[in-house]
Amino acid sequence: MRLLEEMKVRRLFCDGGMGSMLQARGLQAGEMPEMWNLTHPEIVRDIHRQYLKAGADIMETNTFGANGLKYKDNLEEIITAAVGHAKAAVEEAGHGYVALDVGPTGKLLKPLGDLDFEDAVSLYKEVVAYGVKAGADLVFIATMSDSYELKAAVLAAKEAGVDPVTGENIPVFTSVTFDEKGKLLTGGNVESTVALLEGLRVDALGINCGLGPEQMKGILKDILEVTSLPVMVNPNAGLPRSENGKTVYDINEDQFAQVMREIVDMGAAVVGGCCGTTPDHIRETVKLCKDIPVRWPEKKRRTVISSYAQAVVVDRKTVIIGERINPTGKSKFKQALRDHNLEYILREGVSQQDNGADVLDVNVGLPEIDEPSMMEEVVKELQSIIDLPLQIDTSNIEAMERAMRVYNGKPLINSVNGKAEVMSQVFPLVAKYGGVVVGLCLDEGGIPETAEGRIAVGRKIIDTAADYGIGPEDIILDGLCMTVSSDSRGALTTLETLRRIRDELGGKSVLGVSNISFGLPQREIINGAFFTMAMEAGLNAAIINPNSEAMMRAFYSFNALMDRDPQCSRYISIYSGQASGLGRTIGKNGAGQAAGNGGQASGASSALSGGEDAGALLTSAIERGLKDAAHQAVGVLLEKRDALDIINDHMIPALDRVGKGFEKGTVFLPQLLMSAEAAKAAFEVIKTRMDQSGQVQEKKGTVILATVKGDIHDIGKNIVKVLLENYGYDVMDLGKDVPPERIVEEAVKGKVPLVGLSALMTTTVPSMEETIQKLRATAPNVKVMVGGAVLTKEYAQTIGADMYCRDAMASVNYAESIFVR
Repeated sequence: MRLLEEMKVRRLFCDGGMGSMLQARGLQAGEMPEMWNLTHPEIVRDIHRQYLKAGADIMETNTFGANGLKYKDNLEEIITAAVGHAKAAVEEAGHGYVALDVGPTGKLLKPLGDLDFEDAVSLYKEVVAYGVKAGADLVFIATMSDSYELKAAVLAAKEAGVDPVTGENIPVFTSVTFDEKGKLLTGGNVESTVALLEGLRVDALGINCGLGPEQMKGILKDILEVTSLPVMVNPNAGLPRSENGKTVYDINEDQFAQVMREIVDMGAAVVGGCCGTTPDHIRETVKLCKDIPVRWPEKKRRTVISSYAQAVVVDRKTVIIGERINPTGKSKFKQALRDHNLEYILREGVSQQDNGADVLDVNVGLPEIDEPSMMEEVVKELQSIIDLPLQIDTSNIEAMERAMRVYNGKPLINSVNGKAEVMSQVFPLVAKYGGVVVGLCLDEGGIPETAEGRIAVGRKIIDTAADYGIGPEDIILDGLCMTVSSDSRGALTTLETLRRIRDELGGKSVLGVSNISFGLPQREIINGAFFTMAMEAGLNAAIINPNSEAMMRAFYSFNALMDRDPQCSRYISIYSGQASGLGRTIGKNGAGQAAGNGGQASGASSALSGGEDAGALLTSAIERGLKDAAHQAVGVLLEKRDALDIINDHMIPALDRVGKGFEKGTVFLPQLLMSAEAAKAAFEVIKTRMDQSGQVQEKKGTVILATVKGDIHDIGKNIVKVLLENYGYDVMDLGKDVPPERIVEEAVKGKVPLVGLSALMTTTVPSMEETIQKLRATAPNVKVMVGGAVLTKEYAQTIGADMYCRDAMASVNYAESIFVR
């Protein structure tokens, strides 16, 4: 842990670009940079020497793209050599640390792609194990744009990154790539990403690649506002462009260092460079920044739950936890679990999100099913179409761990209690995977009858959690809500407990509010009144039915009256001009039936009484990413309407709305792709019917897609393929690491008017330029669209592309302009 101790007393500096340095030393387009560890060892070692001489402390190994997908036969040899080169340079210099550089696999994880989460963990564990064995001092997970893959890499580093001498875990640093809006490729923002990483207990976090130092300042400000960890910043040397077939950047070393000085003054603890930066950039940065005292962010003590896309802070305004995904007292829900009807559960989630839930409780406990397997599957399915954080609600420890492991964010865990046995099982999971845990104020003695007794149990839970490194901000105490029908003072005791949690413990509280009315008639009358009383007593989170009009009226009116809804804007937006405040949702008994009527969600088939209902349901199902509902709705529509009319009147408009939401930033990549999958399910039904009737759906045209020579990262290409196919195009997917000659050959042979090229790595952009040049020479009428994290609009123009596509929808829009005009 010498590295972490040194970080506290002096500023450390990372090195700069490796790929761009290798290019300057002769790396050709299409060559694999990692192979130079074996074929050009002295050059790799010399680059490390130059960075150390410039004042860098942390040497990132030449292993960014090294994983078992790319190097099946010689991965250990490559990683061992790479670590060896960095270690040799560090030993020669007499200072520095060797960081095992771990980059993305190049694949999207399921359900967006084809890589299983545990397979990703295994790939990364292999890399980390080889790196640690070779002597790496830390694991540096960098350039991540998907929070799910980031989690897989961190878990791998924690599980395989054990020092063979000391038996301790080596430090884990993580760095992600945001766009200028502060978004990851898959939709994560700064706050949700920080919550995930702090929950996983990484040692430092930061940003690298994609942007220059000036563009990173705003993102750094946002990170520093929410994190308690030391922050790293490793920008590119500005924006790239092509000169004489080589990639160059627009910020020189003096300009770079000046902005890095500002970044250090803002609070960055560790700084360095990424693409396009050289030893000169690092040298000048060290000169300007080395004497500025290092400072770590202050401890934030924020109670944060997160999904892949958003963070929910438990603070002043009561958080609504939707209780409907729970089989207790719901016969149809129980049958859905027995029948493995996951779409039923998804509709329950959708309806609660529509009606104001902030978090969704997930409970699938039923004696006759395999709860651990079901819990894991339901969590995966829910997080694929819903961007709300989840509460994992189970007393089954295996189910709890399996759900926590695959959850893409920092979950709420329900629950632990004051029993020593339970705490010894739950707290290690929270410490490993991260999470905020609900603490029930009961123990071996049962439920205390007094508020004082419950507070004593709550204090015990908080103190025991501290032994596992879990802070009080990651505990939400449940003051226990007992029915007033059997204990007339039960509500008063609970309310006193809430006040004392707030005032004596300085803690956060949660209640299952509806327990108060068990056994009474017209339960929502009691529930609504008690909910208001509990909020006034300091309730921070409420497990309620958000589809209940009475409960949500109590919630919104309380916020308006207590200055928690500025200018009453939320209240007005919901209730102005409406008799009912709750929305309309696919999740209830039919497309467009008002939610919150006390009914339970039913199968989509019950909604399909007529063509108009089916049309609305099809549209909504596609927008929501509900494949089964889309499949059923289109089947009913085909009984009354022409297939092509269904496509043009319902499916394409639904896809367009989702696409526009994606462009505006209100819809995220997982939702975009799941919407495409729902449309695909509907298309399959239509195609079968058209084949049977002899109808033919005319394709708009053919598009070639390829990841260029030397690049194995095909995430962006695969996303574009899915969307183009749904918009009626034939896609010829040539795969990854495709030579220019193959692309030209297929374009000429198939008379294809549009080619899409993808590249993630700086070192492979010359391959993209070469491909465009050969297309121009052989097939000058072919249009070329390009995309990838290392590209900009200006850079795309300099290498001869017709269109730079910043995201997948831009590719669809450009194709439409070519084929549909």
